[in-house]
Amino acid sequence: MEPVTHILTGTCLARAGLNRRAAYATATMAIAAEFPDIDTLWSLRGPVASFQHHRGITHTFVGLPFEAAVIVGGIYIFHRWCLRPQARAPRASRSHALTAAPVSWGYLYLFALLALLSHLLLDYTNNYGIRPFFPFHPGWYAASITFIFDPLMFVFLLAALVLPAILRLVSSEVSGRRQPFAARGWAIAALLGVMALWTLRGVQHNRAIDLAMTQSIAVPGDTPLASSAAYLQPQKVLASPDPFSIFRWWTVTDFGALYQLGEANTRSGAFFPAQQAVVKSSTTPQVLSAERSQLGRVYMDWSPMPFISVLRQGTAEAAGIDLPPGHTLVVFQDPRFMGNIPLMRSRPPLQGSVELDENNRVVHEEMGGKEQH
Repeated sequence: MEPVTHILTGTCLARAGLNRRAAYATATMAIAAEFPDIDTLWSLRGPVASFQHHRGITHTFVGLPFEAAVIVGGIYIFHRWCLRPQARAPRASRSHALTAAPVSWGYLYLFALLALLSHLLLDYTNNYGIRPFFPFHPGWYAASITFIFDPLMFVFLLAALVLPAILRLVSSEVSGRRQPFAARGWAIAALLGVMALWTLRGVQHNRAIDLAMTQSIAVPGDTPLASSAAYLQPQKVLASPDPFSIFRWWTVTDFGALYQLGEANTRSGAFFPAQQAVVKSSTTPQVLSAERSQLGRVYMDWSPMPFISVLRQGTAEAAGIDLPPGHTLVVFQDPRFMGNIPLMRSRPPLQGSVELDENNRVVHEEMGGKEQH
């Protein structure tokens, strides 16, 4: 998920009652809920390195205990810094308590772990996926039920924080009283609303897959497969959510030699396949060389349905790409991000390329249009 939703989730978890157990719970959980994305610092080493380590060790069960320790350690340093003015003041003039809730570092560590786990859970709901058991098991897991930004979920979480603040402001002006641990019910309601939304999206996700699995595809007459079968049956289907509709899903179906993109409407039961299927590239020396590159190894490990296309000088020029004579451009794409998906129409995301010379040696690699140096 995008950062703001993570932070709002951590804040709502704290406001659901945990902030009464330990001081600094809200700040700790808000920070922890976004902390695993510190792996974006790998982008300093280039786009391929960033792609390789994105949702890496900081998004694993192994890494979370250490991250929680770092976060709580930072809060402890802040707490000691806040105590300095009181330590210098005469004993008689010291205030009774620095915080409304008791200072409990054990509780705070557990709350940081909970917020870190919420980050993994939210990322798991996207179609990009996570590797929670890395490095012991490198497999990717993805529920694919929410877009990277879910407007309805965002509204639930934001309203749980903004509306109580407005009501509390009005109440304080009328009564002159201020409650330190208000809005617990709002936070709980927002979290329950998110869970209900996930449940509904999970049901619709399964329906979208079922709709795509009932489809068959005619084999194009200009392919070698035309002589062996007239129709192909689906082997696997992936469905990705639409950010603005619970009932619209963007599917990619693996027919063995072909990928078929489509749109499923789970409310009406209609399925709309793309006009033309995407034919998988054959295994050539250029493809094998590109797969052995740094980008190729990472991409093939991450994508459950990698689509690889080979561009030579003539086809590259037609696509507006300047390619030296004898060179080959091998492009890696994921069909889940190739459809007419809202917010992704300007440029296909998560697209990488490897340029090879006439001897199939890697000249350079790009990820997202940025070159790896």
